[in-house]
Amino acid sequence: MNNPSSPTMRRMMHSHSDVCIVGNGAIAKTTALAFAQVGQSVTLLTPASVPAAASAPALVPAWDVRVFALNHTAHALLSSLKVWGALDAERVAPVDAMVVSGDGAQAGGLGFDAYGAHVGTLAWIIEDRNLNQALDAALRFAQNVNQVQGRASRIEWRSDAAVVHLDGGDSITAALVVGADGAQSWVRGQCDIGLDYRSYGQRGVVSNFECEKPHHGAAHQWFTGADGIVALLPLPGNRVSLVWSAPDALADVLEAESAGQLAERLAVYCQDKLGVLTPVQPELVRSFPLRLMRPHSMVAPRVALVGDAAHVVHPMAGHGMNLGFADVAQLVKTITEREPQRGIGDERVLARYARARKEDVLLMVMATDGLARLFGADIEPLRVVRNLGLSLLDKLPGLKRRMISHALGK
Repeated sequence: MNNPSSPTMRRMMHSHSDVCIVGNGAIAKTTALAFAQVGQSVTLLTPASVPAAASAPALVPAWDVRVFALNHTAHALLSSLKVWGALDAERVAPVDAMVVSGDGAQAGGLGFDAYGAHVGTLAWIIEDRNLNQALDAALRFAQNVNQVQGRASRIEWRSDAAVVHLDGGDSITAALVVGADGAQSWVRGQCDIGLDYRSYGQRGVVSNFECEKPHHGAAHQWFTGADGIVALLPLPGNRVSLVWSAPDALADVLEAESAGQLAERLAVYCQDKLGVLTPVQPELVRSFPLRLMRPHSMVAPRVALVGDAAHVVHPMAGHGMNLGFADVAQLVKTITEREPQRGIGDERVLARYARARKEDVLLMVMATDGLARLFGADIEPLRVVRNLGLSLLDKLPGLKRRMISHALGK
């Protein structure tokens, strides 16, 4: 088993691996497991951990306010790595339907359901903590994965490898370095990859609520115009998770208010469908900035980027994490299918990975960015057009099926 704090791990700091993965989130851990599964030796480089303050363990852990809507691509990848079965199934909620509502007096609407998509479920809502605990459990028993804690200082490129130098003089040599270190990627910065960046002037405000009426596995989303986008995602039981993409000024107000006051605001949108909302944890309202980030390349010499290091999109469709899982699946597939004479860090192999991911990423960027702009404009003619568009799309089953298929990862 791998224990990052053991003396054995510390002696391995001048190490050689096929792949060095930099990052500490779900995408980095999944990448390590996926490469190990196909027989590559892996070093997973994570920041030094800060000991948590001692506290009495809760009998039932509180519900995490950070949740993901994972699609079928993510489900297939995690299942193949034996991670899906390690999740706490009682804390996973299937999404059986999605209802999108426009704004104003003539609000349009659009509905999707698993039956119409010919699948058992549209997606699964999973807490960040549940996912990472399952990944950590898998890593403890993974072959060919060395977990190293440390702070990277620079990357040195050689003809046959890349060397990740750490503070203190230690190093990790690998044929391929994978940057899975998030939106502020250190790996990306080391490669001097350019970046298109735009802030949406919004923050995602998140919290969890008990609902009076059953949600029946339906996710709800309201385009409100001036107040942003409100999404309520089903959790197990009569609970829902809020993701409110709110303009910065409104987000300041929402965070300053109590969760009870936030529930009262939400009643305007959802009371007829979900009844009265009650905060699950009254003190727990969090937020994160919303931005669009498009690196000019997903690859560099002996480097590949995955997840938020490679792209950051608006969270309205909940697919940022799914793009990351699709990156991992494609990167491992491309390297596994390379010609025998080419190494895993070969420039042509990595270029194939970038080409294979270009269309999927571009479509998601265009869709989320376009919708954010369209529904963020508080102009009456636009409001009429977008509501008519939602209602028209709802009446075009062929186009709806194509949209659903792409969202499912199919």
